[in-house]
Amino acid sequence: MDHTFLLESGRWKLEGTYTERKAEPTPVTGRTLITWTKDDWFTMATKLTFPEANFPEQTFTYKGRLDPDERRFSFVLQHSAMGKIEGEGWVAPASIIQRYWVMDDQQLRTGFQTTYKQTDDCYHLCSAVVAGTSFISNMEAVLTRASG
Repeated sequence: MDHTFLLESGRWKLEGTYTERKAEPTPVTGRTLITWTKDDWFTMATKLTFPEANFPEQTFTYKGRLDPDERRFSFVLQHSAMGKIEGEGWVAPASIIQRYWVMDDQQLRTGFQTTYKQTDDCYHLCSAVVAGTSFISNMEAVLTRASG
């Protein structure tokens, strides 16, 4: 697949909007660092901040492995607000799709994320978190590759 986000090591900047249930959309900014090992393992660390809201920053630390077919991957994730998460993803021609579930969670939270390629240096991200059968938050953002 011809993707630069996730499938290549790199630094990315995130800018967009985050919305929680029954709340107004708020700006979100962030940074993501992706690294790969020679045996197809990746790590991805993301930090999100909410400059105009009184939300605590969120951090995500992924560790995952790309399947030999280079189309599917699985990951574990430590999320600062939700705890331990497991998930899987697919690499499609125009997007990278993930779904995940929060481990040992009484709220039954799950989520999904789709990252659409615009150019090699720009992706559009759309994600949502669901508790039981209801949406509880979503985020739309643009990811741009950071130089250097």
